[in-house]
Amino acid sequence: MSIFIPVTVVRFVCYRTCTVYSLIVASSLIGFLLSEFLFLLLSRDDHCHHPNNHGFNYFFGIPLTNLRDCQPGHGTIFQFHKYLPYRTMGIVLLTTVVLHYSGVIGRRSILSLMFLLLLVTGLLVAFIMVVPYLNCVLLRDHSIVEQPYKSENMTQRMVHEAVDFIERNSNRPFLLLFSFLQVHTAIFASAAFRGTSRHGIYGDAVQEVDWSVGQLMETLDRLSLRGKTLVYLTSDQGAHLEEISARGDVHGGSNGIYKAGKSTNWEGGIRVPGILRWPGKIPGGRQIDEPTSNMDLFPTVVQLSGASVPEDREIDGHDLMDLLQGRAGRSKHEFLFHYCNANLNAVRWHPQNSSSVWKAFYFTPNFYPENKMGCFHTHICFCTPEHVTFHDPPLLFDLSKDPSESTPLTPDTEPAFHFVLATMKEAVKMHRRSLKPVENQLSHANLMWKPWLQPCCSTVTQLCQCQLYQ
Repeated sequence: MSIFIPVTVVRFVCYRTCTVYSLIVASSLIGFLLSEFLFLLLSRDDHCHHPNNHGFNYFFGIPLTNLRDCQPGHGTIFQFHKYLPYRTMGIVLLTTVVLHYSGVIGRRSILSLMFLLLLVTGLLVAFIMVVPYLNCVLLRDHSIVEQPYKSENMTQRMVHEAVDFIERNSNRPFLLLFSFLQVHTAIFASAAFRGTSRHGIYGDAVQEVDWSVGQLMETLDRLSLRGKTLVYLTSDQGAHLEEISARGDVHGGSNGIYKAGKSTNWEGGIRVPGILRWPGKIPGGRQIDEPTSNMDLFPTVVQLSGASVPEDREIDGHDLMDLLQGRAGRSKHEFLFHYCNANLNAVRWHPQNSSSVWKAFYFTPNFYPENKMGCFHTHICFCTPEHVTFHDPPLLFDLSKDPSESTPLTPDTEPAFHFVLATMKEAVKMHRRSLKPVENQLSHANLMWKPWLQPCCSTVTQLCQCQLYQ
């Protein structure tokens, strides 16, 4: 029996389209009626990306992520103003004015341009206004229970669902995946936790997560499942340093000594804690400083369940139990490959007979401002050529000596410089031979909003609103 209570980890789980971020405005009554008809005809049974279609038996949560737009007063994640071509727009406007006063174009052309600008502005405003109604959806299995959902007491509701699931399945093996909305933005905390920390709403949210984990631990103890249950608490990424609220509050957290944060492959973006508990099976009080990956969770759970890992494909993760139980002193990951989108960004190498952990960057994001460890002008760092700097030879660090990645090594400062990079190059060749091409799930066709696949618990004319939670 398995349950999936998701949120932050799965960013593109929706309904065949893999996002509903676009807006189409019906231009005629016929188009609107056709959309309504197709919606009724197709959307109810289209759950191809739903967790219940991928091995889970029960689902409670949201199928996207906790967007700023899902909470009134938190602004929007769609920062269009940061990406508008202001220079080009200024040139076009200035040229139009000059041509008008030169008698080349008339007043009608000026009015047409103004109308076009107003139309585009209106469409962007309308898009931002409807985002919460179409995207902020709370589901139980395939049924919508709230649209748009309210974050108030959402964490308590999720904890209640999880505790109820554990109680129902306490006499048989189960898998519970609980992914918190907190502390992803928009930051929120329930009334019982608001104002209880010294670090504002962010600290309040962290304390509520801590309470929630405690509730799950207490449930396992109460049902005498403590010694039968492996608990694994981790994160999908480091803190989002560029996250500033609509009111100017810092909601990004801290990555300590580690460089940069979310959306980068610097250590601050990918090095996260993994906290495990299994009394009687895993020795307590130990700290294991070995490179592992969240990809290791899959083969670990498969082996513990008595099943076999698929052999018809390359599985990047490794069973962690030998490492956790002390039968092995080192991680099975000699190499780890860090991607930014579909681009190989960095490689990590932990040689078998060495304490060194080498890490090479083939490109790095361009921080802005340059003295900051983030991309504050674009909210996150991008991988496209205009936003990165390529390195040949790659930037090389030894994380065992420089965990903050502050000083790149050179042939003069590291005698093994060329050998390390050559070894990594060969490992990349082998890795790429194991990859198989797949269809682009984020193609323009998939990203386009399809109204007939839109989750909606009322009607489009009501902006799909409903409050059915119980």
